[in-house]
Amino acid sequence: MKKIEINPVTRLEGHAKIAIFLNDEGNVENAYFQAPELRGFERFCQGRNAEEMPRITTSICGVCPVAHHMAGAKVLDDLYNVEPTPTGEKIRKLMYNTYIFSDHVLHFFYLGAPDFYVGPDADPAKRNLLDMIEKVGLDFGKKVIKHRSYSQNILKTIGGDPIQPVNCMAGGVTKGLSGVERQDIEKKAGECLEFAKFALKTFNDVVLENEDYVELIKSDPYTLDTHYMGLVDENDHVNFYDGIVRAVDTSGDEIVRFEGQNYLDHIAEKVHDSWTYLKFPYLKEKGWKGIESGGESGIYRVGPLARLNAAEGMATPLAQEEYGRMFEVLGGKPVHATLAYHWARLIEVLFAAERMVELASDEDITRGEIRNIPEESPDEGVGVVEAARGTLIHHYKTNERGVLEDVNVIVPTTQNNGGICMAVEKAAKGVISGGEIDQGTLNRVEMAFRTHDPCIACATHSLPGSMPLEVLVYDSEQNEIARSSKGLDAGR
Repeated sequence: MKKIEINPVTRLEGHAKIAIFLNDEGNVENAYFQAPELRGFERFCQGRNAEEMPRITTSICGVCPVAHHMAGAKVLDDLYNVEPTPTGEKIRKLMYNTYIFSDHVLHFFYLGAPDFYVGPDADPAKRNLLDMIEKVGLDFGKKVIKHRSYSQNILKTIGGDPIQPVNCMAGGVTKGLSGVERQDIEKKAGECLEFAKFALKTFNDVVLENEDYVELIKSDPYTLDTHYMGLVDENDHVNFYDGIVRAVDTSGDEIVRFEGQNYLDHIAEKVHDSWTYLKFPYLKEKGWKGIESGGESGIYRVGPLARLNAAEGMATPLAQEEYGRMFEVLGGKPVHATLAYHWARLIEVLFAAERMVELASDEDITRGEIRNIPEESPDEGVGVVEAARGTLIHHYKTNERGVLEDVNVIVPTTQNNGGICMAVEKAAKGVISGGEIDQGTLNRVEMAFRTHDPCIACATHSLPGSMPLEVLVYDSEQNEIARSSKGLDAGR
C-alpha cells in the first residue's frame, strides 16, 4: 500500500489535507479528506452574554463573517421573541445579499476559476488570478477587483466594517441608511449587476463553449448522487436570509421541510474522532448508513448547487433564466455534477445582485424605525441563514440573565463533510490509474474538494478528548514497517 498526501490542499480557507492510498496495482484503494486543525468555537462562547454573539462570531471566519453575524442576530430575535422592524429587515437583507455577492466573487475568481480559466493541468504557479488576467485580459481583472471592492464598500457603509460588522442586533439594526448612502449603494449595486452578467458571459465563453470542460463537469469522477438542502421562500424559491429548510432526495423529490427552530428533529451529527475534527451531519429521516452516496444514505449537501437543487426556482428574472439554462445543459434536475457548484455560484451572484438593486432602489429603506426593543426574558433560540457555502445554523441556550450556557453551530462545511469526503475519493479513483500521478492529476482531485468552497476554520467542532495522532514508520524503500495510532475508521 502506497500513501500519497496532498498537504496542504490549496486555495481554500483554513488548513486541510487529502490522503490517497494506492494498492499494489497503483490504483486508488481509498482517499481521505482530513481537517488537522481544531478551533472549537462553541466552547469559547459559553459564559458570554448572548447579545455579544453577533459581534463575537464574526471572528469564526474572516471570509464569511457576515453570515455568522446575521445568524447570531437571528438567534437573538428568536431568543427574545422580537421581530425586526420592516426597515431594519430590509437593511439586513441588503447587507446579506451584498455579502453573498462579495463572497462568491472572491471564491470563484480567486480560488475556483483558475482550474478552468488557466486549466486544470497548468503549472501550479500559474493557477491564480494574475495568470487568469494574463490569459483573459487586463480589463477582466480590473472588473473583478473593482466590483468586489464595491461590495465591500457597501458592507462597510451598512455594517461599519466588512470583516467584523457590528450593526445587527435583536429586533433590527443599530444604524439606518441616509438618502445619500442609499443612492450611492444603488449606483454601486447597479454596476454589480452588470458585472454579474459579465461574469456569467465569461464563464459561458471560457467553460461552457469548451466541449472538453462540459464533459469534465458531467464526467463520472465528478458525479456524486446525494440529497440536497437549502432555505426556500413561500414559493419554494431560493432565499438566502430566511425561509423554510427544504431537503430533496437524489431524484429531486422532497424528503422533508421544517422551520429552522426544529432542526434537531431532522438533523443529527455523527463523530469519527479517530481521523478528523469535523462532524458528519445526516438526515434523521434517512438515518446514518455511513459515508455513502445514494438514495438510502443520510448524507446531504448544502451550498450553491444544493440550494438550486432543493428549490423550484429563483425569485428574480435574470437568475431564473440562468437557473433553467443550467439544468437544461446539464441534463435535468437535480444536477449531481460536483463541478457544477461553480456555475450555480455565478447564478447566485446574479441573483444577489438583482436583490441588491431591488432593495437599494426602495426609498423606504431609509424610513421608519430600525429596531424593536426586546421585552421578554431569554431562554433558547435558533437562527438559520444561507451562508455562501450553504445552510448555517446557530443555536444558543441561556440562563434567565441571558448568559450563554450552551452553543451549537453547524456550519456549511460541516454539513458538506460527508459529501466532500466522497467527492474526493471518487475523483481520486477516477483520475488516478496505474500509479501515474503528476501535479495536474493531484489538482484534479483537489478540484472535487475546492468546488464546495470549504471553510475548515469554521467547521472544526469535534473535540474527542485527546489529540488524534498517527505515527507511521517507513524503511529506506518507503515501505511502511510500523504504525501506532487510533487507526483510520475502516467503517467509512
